[in-house]
Amino acid sequence: MKKTMILCPVIALILLLGACGSDTTDGNSDKTGGGADQAESAGNGESVETKPFSVLVDLKDREGKTTGTAELSETDQGVSVFVKVDSLTPGKHGIHFHEKGVCEGPGFESAGGHFNPAGKEHGLEMPGGPHAGDLPNLEVESDGTAEDRFTSHSVTLETGKTNSLLRDGGTALVIHAGEDDGESQPSGDSGDRIACGIIK
Repeated sequence: MKKTMILCPVIALILLLGACGSDTTDGNSDKTGGGADQAESAGNGESVETKPFSVLVDLKDREGKTTGTAELSETDQGVSVFVKVDSLTPGKHGIHFHEKGVCEGPGFESAGGHFNPAGKEHGLEMPGGPHAGDLPNLEVESDGTAEDRFTSHSVTLETGKTNSLLRDGGTALVIHAGEDDGESQPSGDSGDRIACGIIK
């Protein structure tokens, strides 16, 4: 009888400690589950999928060698374009977004025409323009290098938009041999395509 009386409080204490341990484990499981759900939600968040922070474009010349890069970033004002190139002829060069994400050398005709989903005229200052793909000329220094940054208000990196550079099949960034005169149709009379990079 005495043994039974002594054992009862001991068993009760063991059960109580076990119950506390079980509660603690459940609490941690709930927190972990919540964190996982939040991570999944953030991972599936529309802002993550549709507005990448930046896209890096590898620009290749007519021989297939990398001649520079362009970093495209979504901003409140539009798409910021930072171009850094070398081994180009000094002077002004037309640079445009083109409608197809294909850069087959040596002429890069595979990139199609200027990106122009709204069906506008060519030229940043032209009535009825510009193409969504029109950009300011890129000025190359005497040593063949250029670094420039400009913002396009006509395009986006947000998927699902008609003016998105990240459309199915991608688009391309093309540098031309000559200066874009800003008015000649359909592409500013900027000459041969000398560098091309796929935007995906």
